[in-house]
Amino acid sequence: MESGLRERKKQETRRLLWETAIRLFAERGFDNVAMAEVAAAANVSKTTVFNYFGSKEDLVLGPAEEHVDEPARVVRTRAPGESPLAALRRHFLTALAERDPSTGLSDEPNVLRVQRLITRTPSLTPRLFVALARTQELLAAELATMTEPRVARLAAAQIAAARMVLVTENRDRMLAGEPADMIYPLAVTHANQAFDLLEQGLANPLTP
Repeated sequence: MESGLRERKKQETRRLLWETAIRLFAERGFDNVAMAEVAAAANVSKTTVFNYFGSKEDLVLGPAEEHVDEPARVVRTRAPGESPLAALRRHFLTALAERDPSTGLSDEPNVLRVQRLITRTPSLTPRLFVALARTQELLAAELATMTEPRVARLAAAQIAAARMVLVTENRDRMLAGEPADMIYPLAVTHANQAFDLLEQGLANPLTP
């Protein structure tokens, strides 16, 4: 019970630091806020902030980077007889229904603040692309267990590109002020269209 309490307190502290940082970044701009100011606003020491987040970039992109291995994991843990694309489609549609921020379809205020920061802060772009490249690399490695490496890399690139188009379109609609619940049916339609196109081109190489 005591270990559970400690873990809960850690999660609460992490959440406080993240919310405080996002608020400050949104108010003053990412490049105009120091880690020490985040600490002061959260009423903790600067050391405490660094114990949870190694950099300002971690404060913004850390939550998104937790999803880096997600497509590969979805493929790896898919149901017997389920194709990789079917598993990825199912997972993406479920995430849309849950308004998961990883799909771009979330109008939760702090998520929108993060999305605005990313689109308005050029210094965050390189790390974002590194995370996207890593996601594609991990997916390719998983697909390579069922087809030749070159085909796996090509398939992963196409899947990653399709997902990025979907996420970016959803994100842009959210930033334009459209409600997630209103956009959801269209987001589902577009997701199915994207996966239909992928299946037409990738069905044979990725048949289980």
